[in-house]
Amino acid sequence: MVDQTSQFYAILTKVGAAKQANADALGIPWKITHMAVGDASPAGLDNPALPMPDASWTSLLNEWRRAPLNQLKVDEKDSAVIVAEQVIPAEIGGRWIREVGLYDADGDLVAVANCAPTYKPLLTQGSGRTQVVRMNLVVSSASNVQLKIDPSVVLATREFVTEELARQDFKHSVLAATTAAINLSGLQTVDGVALTAGARVLVKHQAAAKDNGLYLVASGAWTRCTDADTSAKVTPGLLVLVERGTLNGDSGWQLVTDAPVTLGVTALAFDMAFGRTGVAAGTYRSVKVDAYGRVVAATNPTTLNGYGIADAYTKAQVEAMIAEASAMPVGFMAALPVNKIPPGWLEVDHSVHSIAAYPDLAAFLGGVFNDGTEPAGYFRLPESRAEFLRGWDHGRGIDYGRTIGSLQAQNEADHRHGTPVVGSDNGLGIVRTISWNAPPFNGASKVFAEPAESSVLRTPAASTLTSAGIHLTTLIEESTKFGETRPRSLAVMWCIKAWNAPINQGSIDIAALAALAAQATENNLGIARIATQPQVDAGAADDVIVTPKKMRWGFSMSLTTNGYLVLPTWLGGVIFQWGTLNASASGQSFSFTLEFPTACLALQLTDETSSIGSVISLGYTKSRTGFQMFSAQGNASVHAGVFSFFAVGH
Repeated sequence: MVDQTSQFYAILTKVGAAKQANADALGIPWKITHMAVGDASPAGLDNPALPMPDASWTSLLNEWRRAPLNQLKVDEKDSAVIVAEQVIPAEIGGRWIREVGLYDADGDLVAVANCAPTYKPLLTQGSGRTQVVRMNLVVSSASNVQLKIDPSVVLATREFVTEELARQDFKHSVLAATTAAINLSGLQTVDGVALTAGARVLVKHQAAAKDNGLYLVASGAWTRCTDADTSAKVTPGLLVLVERGTLNGDSGWQLVTDAPVTLGVTALAFDMAFGRTGVAAGTYRSVKVDAYGRVVAATNPTTLNGYGIADAYTKAQVEAMIAEASAMPVGFMAALPVNKIPPGWLEVDHSVHSIAAYPDLAAFLGGVFNDGTEPAGYFRLPESRAEFLRGWDHGRGIDYGRTIGSLQAQNEADHRHGTPVVGSDNGLGIVRTISWNAPPFNGASKVFAEPAESSVLRTPAASTLTSAGIHLTTLIEESTKFGETRPRSLAVMWCIKAWNAPINQGSIDIAALAALAAQATENNLGIARIATQPQVDAGAADDVIVTPKKMRWGFSMSLTTNGYLVLPTWLGGVIFQWGTLNASASGQSFSFTLEFPTACLALQLTDETSSIGSVISLGYTKSRTGFQMFSAQGNASVHAGVFSFFAVGH
């Protein structure tokens, strides 16, 4: 009879204990291969006594099935316990199970156990139950027990399948995935998805990364999903799909943490393996990719800076450099064959120019060619008209004593000409006189040139010598009528580079701009600054412009019976006030229409109602805000009537 006092246990038989000791001692494998079940009733009783396993057994009391093990494994929670399992198919049964035995490869009963009576029905009885029989057996050492599963002869239990699936890297999908750290408790919204109890969620942004993983949502504390609640089930490469979510919907996430992984201790990191990255379909000129080569950002920049090239020159800088590189430097001189001065150049004509208009050229020349007659702020160019340009000696010693830019007057240096020997009477040969005493020949013979003679004398033309003796001829050096010695030449116009502006040539007259940028005066068109209100009020500055608003600043008026006129601040802010009043008693007080900001300087009262000839005595006391009037007529101390007033103040 089975009741609350019944005891159920499994033990090794004496044969089994001996075989285990032998396997442990020799280090040889011990193969447990079969499991047998029986009803413990050899006599066929319907309700026999509960069998009590004994180590001396060599067989079960009444075995009715023996079959290969479904699996033999070490218990996950206790390494000293081995778990043997057999699955009885639905078509086998019709008997009770009260005793269980394990047999090794030699066919010896090595372990026995009793169990609570369980009836295994037949399929023909209307029950298709598959029965799983499992024995947990304590051994001294499981290291030599050969654990083996033969898939050809065993059936997989649902628990086994579930456990094996849980160990796979590909997990069941989750409803949503977190986008930030969350509290792992209560119903909440994640990535735009309202979570309900039992929903699966991928948690991947916790501050303590060891808490990341797959969770089941609950109204209280969340728990890890059963397929990811142990270290054996959470392995590198774990992959899970996300069903919904604004950012993470329809994406796949992979555990990228390397082994070994200890759940609750090791930091778990998940990366998106595939899915939407937020970049719309299209063509882009610049993209950003992540470690997996996915496009996570894309733009169409229109500038180099947009491409991340921060050290490139801007368009304006490039244009300026091109203009500068292609231009002659300021101060460069060039000879032009026509009378046309290019933009940015000036003729080298000793003219005077503004330093403001050509600051670079003025700095380059440095006032070297100024002669002292230039106005302030001007400089002079050198003179090149009708002058030959000669290279500066610069220490060579040929044209010594000159400074660069200096002018040298014309000069005709000493020189000689050789005289050719010509044997003719044209007067261009060497002259030698012939003396003789015969009078008949005096004055009758010519002097001929003798080729053999050497002389420095040359006759300018053939001549007849009419006297005897020594005759001298004079050499004449004829000069041109221009008073100079010069070679053939081409007349050119020398120009000097005055400025290099990074603009299209000829589009701006820099000299004109410089003139316009000068201070405006009564005589010169230029620019001037807008005056401040204090400058307008002071009236001292003569180089600024006054606007209508500042001229009117502080001005106001009221052209009524009781009115006023307030002058603008630049006129001192003087206030004039006037008005009429009805006085019924002497000593009556009246207020000004406007209070004087500083003081009332003067007040005049006039009686509007007294007849001609009446003598009225008026008096008052005044302040910034008003006055008190005293009036009398004749012997009367009080005079009532209509009075007018005029007051001045500021």
